[in-house]
Parts: sequence; C-alpha cells; structure tokens
Amino acid sequence: MFTGLIEEKGKIIRLTPQARGVRLTVDAPMISAGVNIGDSVAVNGTCLTVVKISPPSLEFDAVEETVERSTIRRLKPGSPVNLERSLRVGDRMGGHMVQGHVDGIGTIEDIRSIGGETRFRISAQPEVMKYIVEKGSITVDGISLTVADLGPNWFAVAVIPHSLSATTLADASMGATVNLETDIIGKYVYKFVKNSATDSDQRLLDKLSAGGYLE
Repeated sequence: MFTGLIEEKGKIIRLTPQARGVRLTVDAPMISAGVNIGDSVAVNGTCLTVVKISPPSLEFDAVEETVERSTIRRLKPGSPVNLERSLRVGDRMGGHMVQGHVDGIGTIEDIRSIGGETRFRISAQPEVMKYIVEKGSITVDGISLTVADLGPNWFAVAVIPHSLSATTLADASMGATVNLETDIIGKYVYKFVKNSATDSDQRLLDKLSAGGYLE
C-alpha cells in the first residue's frame, strides 16, 4: 500500500531483458539506504519488489504482465522515475490509498500554466474513465492527484509547483504516456452498486451515470 506522495525522483540506469520480463536498475540515492530485499517500492506507480541493493542503486524485476500493462516498456537509461516506499503501519496518510496496480495507460494531451499551477489534460480508455469522478483521487505515474475536470474520454489534474518540480511531471511533454491507477474505493463502490442493483436502486444508478461514474 502507498500514498501517492513521491519520496524521490530517481533515474533509470539500465534495463536488462529477462526470460519473462525485465530487470530495472534505478539510481535512488535517498531511498536505497532505507529499504531491504523484498520490500515494495512504487516505480512510476507500479509496485515492484526490491531484489538487489547496491547504494545508491536498487534493482527490481518486472514480470511480463507488469511490463505489458504499464509504461515500463517505454523506459530507457536516463529516464526519470517517481519512487515511493510502501506505507508502514502508523505512517501519516497524506495522499490517498494507492495499491501500485496500474489500471491503464493514459496520454498527456495538453499542458498549460494557469496562475500558480500547471494543468495536465490526460486521455484514458473507457475501462479507466468509468472509475474517475470530478474532485476524486487519481494516481498519475504514482503521484496522488485530484481530478479537477472531466470529459467523456479525458480528465484534468492541477499540479502545484512543488509537486511539479519534485516529480517526473516536470519532464513530461504532450504525447507522453503515464501509468494510471484509479481510486480503489471507487472501484468497490462501482462493483457493489452495479452488481446489487434492483428496481429501487435505479434512481441512484441514474445519478451515478449522469455524473459519468458508470458506463
């Protein structure tokens, strides 16, 4: 479990193909001293297990399923990555509940500065969009953000200067792809409401649908 609050912006050193996946070697000078073999670390929002520690670097194995469902296959040496160690019992929950399980890949369609913030508009597939609600939580490359606006196949997030400079969003450009994880609470609500719906529930379903919450 993670919070979506990035601890360090690391950098890919190398990617080594394996029989069924890839090994990532990541430069992580800050967190490499505070993890153990077997610990979970979110790398651009993807939960991976530490398999080797050689401060200041860490190594992770990503299986074929993880590579195919995330942007890991698009990384290359020198690529910046967002890093967050797993949440410990008693830690402050500053973002939202994040599993590190990527739901889909989004594409940055627009970036613009508005006042003191930078707004990103990101397109996503229907299977991801159905869980996204305005003012709800969304994880973009492991970063906990709030949905500021919403369309049929896109959503927008507003990023403050600190979050921009401390994460890979500072390096992002239009057309770039990002890992997306929707709010786990929203997924459960969607499933239980949809599966247990009766005639008396239709009014609630209509409201959820009108808000873009259901397909």
